[in-house]
Amino acid sequence: MKFKDAIPVLVLVIAVLYYQSNREDPADLALLNATYDYIIVGAGSAGCVLANRLSEDPDSSVLIIENGGSEDENENISLPICPAEVQQSKQDWRFQTVPQKKACLALRDRRSAWPRGRVLGGTSSLNYMQYIRGSRHDYDGWAREGCTGWSYRDVLPYFIKSEDVQIPELQKSAYHGKGGCLSVSDGTATPLNKKVYARAMEELGYPTIDCNGYCFAQETVKNGERCSTVKAFLRPAMGRKNLHVSMNSHVTKILIKDREAVGVSFVRNNRKHVIMANKEVIVSAGAVSSPQILMLSGIGPKEHLESKGIPVIADLPVGNNLQDHIMTDMEFYDNTTSATTTAKAMSPSAIIQYLATRSGILTKSQQEGTAFLMDDEKIPPQLQINFYSFTLTPNSIDLFLDNINLDPKMKEGKTKETQRNIDRNIGTFFVFPVLLRPKSKGTIALQSADPFDPPVIDPRYLEHTEDVKTLLKGVRNILQLGDTKAFQSIGASSQDPLEAYHPHCDGISKGSDEYWICRIRHYTFTVYHPTSTCRMGAKDDPTAVVDPELRVKGIQNLRVVDASVMRNVPSGNTNAPTIMIAEKAADMIRNIDSVKHIREKTDKV
Repeated sequence: MKFKDAIPVLVLVIAVLYYQSNREDPADLALLNATYDYIIVGAGSAGCVLANRLSEDPDSSVLIIENGGSEDENENISLPICPAEVQQSKQDWRFQTVPQKKACLALRDRRSAWPRGRVLGGTSSLNYMQYIRGSRHDYDGWAREGCTGWSYRDVLPYFIKSEDVQIPELQKSAYHGKGGCLSVSDGTATPLNKKVYARAMEELGYPTIDCNGYCFAQETVKNGERCSTVKAFLRPAMGRKNLHVSMNSHVTKILIKDREAVGVSFVRNNRKHVIMANKEVIVSAGAVSSPQILMLSGIGPKEHLESKGIPVIADLPVGNNLQDHIMTDMEFYDNTTSATTTAKAMSPSAIIQYLATRSGILTKSQQEGTAFLMDDEKIPPQLQINFYSFTLTPNSIDLFLDNINLDPKMKEGKTKETQRNIDRNIGTFFVFPVLLRPKSKGTIALQSADPFDPPVIDPRYLEHTEDVKTLLKGVRNILQLGDTKAFQSIGASSQDPLEAYHPHCDGISKGSDEYWICRIRHYTFTVYHPTSTCRMGAKDDPTAVVDPELRVKGIQNLRVVDASVMRNVPSGNTNAPTIMIAEKAADMIRNIDSVKHIREKTDKV
């Protein structure tokens, strides 16, 4: 049985239990008003937070509009082990980049797959649930560049506000929150995490801490299920009479009159709807769709909009400054076969453990460890190393190839490689070097003035040579792991990554810089962290779309609140920073200070 076919057997059992305890979805029952105080476009990582916080005020009416449907329509979303199963599904926009010139050369048509959530919870319903805040230097850098109020000291209380940390050794930490909406749990899934990964990093001089150096993964999981923002923030608020949710609703335009946002137009059930906003329209559709919606509404680069026949309302650099984290793959051998496999995940013991106690490997993403490498402690790290304890088998190759859009011609070779490892009773695991501070910047553009056409995504991966050099450095760091006693104790070595099937670079001396640069340029994969396409900055900053209050420059009553406003991509996974941005934005919109009591404590640490 293939992994893609096997997992639903398990989730069907879980779904029966789940649906027995659930009521009708309030999002399906809401009758929409003609006007609301606040209209939120996008029920993703930021939008769900905003909907909760803004509707806390019973005197404010809130509408949140989502293009996709309920997260309950896909049972795989709830299972932490199943992120790969949700990609390419109905709940994924299934975006692709344009063909890349200097990267992704082994991918089909040189295009990178860009999964984005098209469902309540947005990409927090698809991602690998990693809870990483980034470096304090990221946010201090934002503040230095004109984003007043966004220093680390300013944002830390909002991280803490959201969090309900479940990791025992962190519950008394002044840097973590207890009792917030978002559950954060230990991501350790296999013995490899503590016995191999952590020890190997310690041998190289990186202690296990929270979290510069090596740290055990922290995941947004609660009671064995994914804790997406829809579960953490939106669902608990759906019973409020002043909050309505409109699903399966495709926003086509923000309505602007006399340089003031007054409402939105969207299509639901093949009918056009117009809803007016009494106070604000807030765009939270993500780093891909938020700039698309703004441009369709006449807010964006003048020449680009005119070329699509769209009247220009505000000439702003919308869609520019696109930043994303990228990685390449490196596999190591494991003669203890400790990494998770399809067979282990589908074993009766794993299923029974999950159903009985909501624990075990099914409750983990298997990306169980991470490390941040820096040359200078006064600046953000340049590299992240992710440890993913999953062994590819012949049955999982199709899913692997599809999700990363790898050239299908590689299927036969990858299948033979995985079968050979099985025949030798050898497991494998992945270690990924991640580029954190890309110098290559891309764009989101319109394909046409048709709001149903997908946007044109061009990240321009590796067009700046420094990015290649940094990733090469990351590769060399990972190869050092192969020479540690911890790795060697399970039969791993620095030669293992050279034996993996990467045919495009076979003619080059293996292990040389030239060889690894070939690998980096051919096997370039997104880490799913696009940001900065509606960049925040000072009012006089020509690169900025929004000011530090997240208000669109030159347009009244319009804000953008999501990863697109990030000044620069942070040093780590982007979901936790996006939630923080929404928490802070809600306070700015309501003109309150909900974290004063937290700030009084954090200012002392």
